[in-house]
Amino acid sequence: MDTFDSAVISAFLKKQRQLFPEDVATTEEEAEFFLEDVCAIVCDDDKDAIEYMKDNLDVSGMSDSEILSCEEVFSVGDGRYLIVEG
Repeated sequence: MDTFDSAVISAFLKKQRQLFPEDVATTEEEAEFFLEDVCAIVCDDDKDAIEYMKDNLDVSGMSDSEILSCEEVFSVGDGRYLIVEG
């Protein structure tokens, strides 16, 4: 199972409204529990994120940049991506 370090949790807390209409977590503990509960994954880089999206979601006809702009894809800011299937 993925471990959600502080950078991943912080990115999710700051950007969660790109996927959800309201906050689903307000603390790091709530965010970590939520991410574990929905089986979110952390990808090491954009290539891994794109591959995961192509393998698991219907992104046919989308460019790589469009895939990385999907509301389910959160840039962590250090090259990694968090994918949360809402």
